[in-house]
Order: sequence, then C-alpha cells, then structure tokens
Amino acid sequence: MSGTTTTTTSGGRSNLQIARGARLLPIREIAHSMGIKSELLEPYGEGVAKIKLEEALEELEERPKGRYILVSAITPTPLGEGKTTTTVGLGQAFSHIGKRATIAIRQASMGPAFGIKGGAAGGGYSQVVPMERLNLHLTGDGHAVTEAHNMLSAIIDNHLHQGNELGIELHSISWRRVVDVNDRALRNIIIGLGSKADGIPRQTGFDITAASEVMAILALSSSLKDLRERLGRIVVGTNGVGEPVSAEDLKAAGAMAVILKEAIKPNLMQTLEGTPALVHAGPFGNIATGNSSVVADLIGIRSGDYLITEAGFGADMGAERFFNIKCRVSGLRPDAAVVVATVRALKVHSGRYEVAAGKPLPEELLKENPDDVYAGAENLKKQLENIKLHGIPAVVAINAFPTDHPSEHRAIEEVAKQMGAKAAVCNHFAEGGKGAILLAEALEKTIEEEKERSSSSSSSSSFRFLYPLEASLKQKIETIAKEVYGAGKVEYEQEALRQLERYEGWGFRKLAVCIAKTHLSISSDPALKGAPLGWVLPVREVRLSAGAGFIYPICGQMRTMPGLSASPAAQSIDIDDDGQIVGLF
Repeated sequence: MSGTTTTTTSGGRSNLQIARGARLLPIREIAHSMGIKSELLEPYGEGVAKIKLEEALEELEERPKGRYILVSAITPTPLGEGKTTTTVGLGQAFSHIGKRATIAIRQASMGPAFGIKGGAAGGGYSQVVPMERLNLHLTGDGHAVTEAHNMLSAIIDNHLHQGNELGIELHSISWRRVVDVNDRALRNIIIGLGSKADGIPRQTGFDITAASEVMAILALSSSLKDLRERLGRIVVGTNGVGEPVSAEDLKAAGAMAVILKEAIKPNLMQTLEGTPALVHAGPFGNIATGNSSVVADLIGIRSGDYLITEAGFGADMGAERFFNIKCRVSGLRPDAAVVVATVRALKVHSGRYEVAAGKPLPEELLKENPDDVYAGAENLKKQLENIKLHGIPAVVAINAFPTDHPSEHRAIEEVAKQMGAKAAVCNHFAEGGKGAILLAEALEKTIEEEKERSSSSSSSSSFRFLYPLEASLKQKIETIAKEVYGAGKVEYEQEALRQLERYEGWGFRKLAVCIAKTHLSISSDPALKGAPLGWVLPVREVRLSAGAGFIYPICGQMRTMPGLSASPAAQSIDIDDDGQIVGLF
C-alpha cells in the first residue's frame, strides 16, 4: 500500500534483482538480536517466522522500552514518496551509528501489487526481504482476514434464508464481501439469484480485503482475547425496530476468531542489512487507520534502542490516526516523527504540475527550480504543524532522487528550519543504511533535545491526543477537520446527521473518528494542492466500525474496491522455466 521511489537503481538493477541478491541471515539470528528466543518462533519457510504472541509479550514485559519513531510524509503524489523505503533505510542506518533498531510495517495487499501501485517492501537497497514472499501471500494473514470476513457474510445470508429470527432488515445490511484483487466488476452485485434454495436475492458488493473491518480489527487488537471481543462487536445491520445486530448476535464471532488464531501472530522478517522487520496487518489507508498492528509494536518496542513504524499517506491521514487511534489502544507514546518530503511532490503542490502513476514525469518538473519547491512548501509546513499538534518533534527526511538538484534540497532544508525542524538529505534507496545516517543522527539529537525540554519524568515527549473520547462524535469530526485539515467548517447531509445521532443512541459516542477522504490533498478535494484554508468539509454519510473502535465519515467519493488500469502489472508478471518470478517490481 506504500509505493517505492522507483523500480531500478542508478546501476540499472530492479528491486527484485537486488532482493534476490541478498544473503539472508537465519531468522533465529534476527530474533536473537531482538532478545526473542528461538522457541518463540514458528518458521514459515526461509526467512520468515511468526512470533508466538502471548509468550513473547510475557517474555519481553520486563525489558525497557526503546524510542518510538513514526514515519509519515507530506501529502503524496499518486506515485508515493517513499515512506516504506525511508522506514527501512532509517532502521538500517541506526546500526551504522551503533544502535539497535526494529522496524514495523504493514503487509502488502495483492490488489495493488498486481495493479499499478507496486509493492510494500521498500525499494532499492532499503528493502524487506524475501521481497516476493512479502508481496505475495506471506504467511496467509490476508487470506485469513478474507475468510473470516466472508464467513460472517455467509452466516448473514444463511440467517436470512433460514427464517431471519433476528428480524434483520435487508436494506440495512452494511456487511459486504471481500477479495484481495482489484476487480471493479464486483463493486455492486446481486446475490441469491436462482431457485429458492439459493438464498434471498439482495444487492451487495465486494471490497478489497484491506478495506475489511476485520483487517482493522486485526491491526488494533492487543491480544487474542481482545480480537475475539472486537469481532463480536461488529455491527452488520439493524432489526425491524432499528436496533443494531452484531456478529455476536449471529453467533459468528467465535468461528471468525478461530480462522484468525494464527493471523494475529506478528510476522518476523529482515531488511537487506539484517535489521529486524515486523510485518503485520494492512488496514486500508483511506477508510481505516493505515497502520501496522498494535501487537507488532508491543513486541518491537522492547526489542532494541528504537522501534520505527510507518503510517499511510500524509500526516493528515495515517499519522493523525496513529496518534489518536492506535496510540490510545497500545498505550505507547511516540518520541519523534519523520516527515518524508520529495522535491517532485513539493513542486506538484505548487499547482504548476500534474503527475500520474504509470506516466513519465513532466520534463519541466525535472528542471532545476527551487522557486517551485518554495511555492509548494505550504504543504510541508502544514504537515509539520500536524505532527506538532500532538506534542511530537519532527524531522524532515528529504528522500533524494537522481533528478533532484542541490538548490532544491537546500530550499526544503530552509523551510524545515523555519518550522523549527531539522532536515536530512537521504540516499537510502541507492546506498542503503549509510544513505540515511544523517537522518538517524538528526532524530537521535532531536529526541535528546526534547527530553531535556520535557518536564515529564515518564516520557521524553509531551505527547497529547487531539480530542477527548468523551467529546461528541460531531465535535471530534470538526476538531480534526479544522485543526488538522484547515477546513473552515463541516457540512453534513441529513442522512449523516441521522447516523451520528443513531450511533450515539446505540452507545458509541466514545468511539474514535477516522475520516475517510482523499489522500492526494489535505482537503477532501484531490485537486486542491498545498495547504488550502477555509474550505468546507462535506460529510455525506457516516459508517460504523464498532469492532475496530471508530466511526468513519465519508467525505467525497471513496473507492473500497480498486479497478485495474489499462496495463496492470499482472500482465507483466510471469514465472520462468526455473520457477523464478519475473516482472515483479
């Protein structure tokens, strides 16, 4: 779900070629470097293992916590600005300055992998390996989420067929089906056609697996027991008197938990330089948290000097949800954040250029022009403000491209300095960990300076949530809209107001808020670049994810099932006579 900076290095080697050339350390050796005993591992072939969750949490409980770093970004272009690559490069860089780091990233969705977005393993010489395993199935967690989700779908339709004892209103059913491919033809379908024995005809559809509430639940659960309880709280629709019907009411949650019993265990892998990598869960970045799992962080935070985790899209999206949703659940408090910036993205935020995935960059954009960088710098300034809103210091990682010019990097450094943030030019894509040493050093210094400033004896930062859970759902929405997005006001359609009132009446007032909007603008309009102010956030409906623990207002058109492009990556991927995958990134 997070794109890489490019698919080949300056030496012409593809990501896949670099990954295949890696000499993997035994996975037990990676675990040992984290202080995790080999008996706590469940190997899944070469280079991958699951970690026994409850046993590992108990084993690590008395260990000191490392520093907790979030990697976020400015508002990206459709190409992605390299957050995952930066996360990996930074993790590797710490070993170059004598520190032990672990990284935690999301699992890949096969929809984007076979579509146009690319993989989620990083890129160049800052990758998680085995790369093919990460992007294709891994340990089957995505399949388990798909099956658990569709088990509930099947139980709903069977309940209707068997007489509908709970009185579920057909038109109230919000639970769809999921599959882990991009397939626009499944967005809206009719099921139950055929004879009476084939079920009750009704309209429904498919979402991609990453958009499933089950995936969000997997990411936010703190234990197997918590997972089971959250699954039971899923609301699938209402009965004839307007009361919510849950997965627990349908007696489906137990079977769903059984399907997910192994999936809740984090996956352990490694980077090209042997840095431990926890790869677990992949919730959708537009309608869910866009963060890897809580349990991976609970393990990783006690496995070294630093835990580095990544949040999807810009700081207005994944970082805000990391702070206000994930950190509430985990109880962990971040020490610093990285805001990834690229010359090309800031030039796009000037409003003078347009870029599209799968198409060459405009020639004018590649010419030296620091004025264009300054013109788009309001986006960087606002995203730095969004980090500081939560009391966290930020460092700007300038993800360098071969087409950049030194004057353009200096422009970004000057903007960061104006905002009171350090900045570091990073070449981790081409150079691996040594290309991000300046970033690691800037973070280390920033955290120490913050520790000196902080009056708290229990934390090295003055972290704070943006809103209290006791506030009304409308108050939470408006706080995010105005303080994070820069909106002037929020306008609700009547149905959205009715939904908010209904959810509070059902007892869900204290849920967090996860606003579903475009990731291509801080606003809800993807065409608005930079950092627009005073605009109106339109809320057309509000959906409930009671099991995950949040509501998500829909602002604009949200696609929960992507479609394939005119030339999807799937058409270039094959297997050769030696059984090797070809054409994958």
